[in-house]
Amino acid sequence: MKEVAVDDAVIAGENRRWVRDLGSEGPAREAACSDLYTLLLRVAKSEARRRAPILRLDGPELEDIAHQAAADALMAVTARLDRFRGEARFTTWATKFVIFDVATKMNRHHWRRHEVSYAEEDWSRIASRFDLGPEDEAQVREFVAAVSAAVEESLSERQRLVFVATVLNGVPTDVLADELGSTHNALYKVLFDARKKLRAALVAGGYLADASVARSA
Repeated sequence: MKEVAVDDAVIAGENRRWVRDLGSEGPAREAACSDLYTLLLRVAKSEARRRAPILRLDGPELEDIAHQAAADALMAVTARLDRFRGEARFTTWATKFVIFDVATKMNRHHWRRHEVSYAEEDWSRIASRFDLGPEDEAQVREFVAAVSAAVEESLSERQRLVFVATVLNGVPTDVLADELGSTHNALYKVLFDARKKLRAALVAGGYLADASVARSA
């Protein structure tokens, strides 16, 4: 949703009321939380239905995800009232939290429901991750073998696990972070270092030119 400058007195008044009531105590806060939760739940259900065909989720699973996302988004919004700048409708700002939360929860649910093995290795999928365009099957096999060898020889165990999970198997970083008890930023640093080592190894082996930039490795 695109933010616009708020110059309407009615909207500005509504924004002040949301911030005031959500930041207060007692009945006013309870009523505001109830109203906002109703709005967030409606948005969460709509967003969950929109994403459902892609991730093949439906029924009670969608309902559960929508309710969880609305509840978590409500907590996030009330904890960040001081960050609201009044540059858009308060409700527009708040719904961004629930849309993000729905996307995150649906991705996690999809991977966990299908019991994806983040350590499973199928190197036949790696060739398409690079800007190479091999001309025949033999070149593809040679390149795949080179990447596999570079991963085994150049990366630490942690780097190999993160690379295989995120790049080879497409596991979302936040899902892997949960599985490993880590954080998104920590895994990003591991993956950055792994990519750097792999590029160096592939350049040294003559499989990539110095100026080549891998698309996903």
